[in-house]
Amino acid sequence: MSRLRDDLAVFNERIKLIATSMNAVALGLIGFAVLRPVTDAQMALGWPALWWAIVGVAFHLSAHYVLGMLEKEADNDGL
Repeated sequence: MSRLRDDLAVFNERIKLIATSMNAVALGLIGFAVLRPVTDAQMALGWPALWWAIVGVAFHLSAHYVLGMLEKEADNDGL
């Protein structure tokens, strides 16, 4: 008996795990960009903060791209 559906489910779960990890890194970078200057008593968000925020947004958008790689089961695959 073929286990195509199990292989597809494993593939999709791995894709979701990668996207979740990328999103967690993105949130960490954005948090670092905002919280670090505030806690250092500078209270001014400068160019380094903007740079880290842009990198975080790029990671977040990459996670959306990775989620686009999810595969759908065919309705009439005969399994």
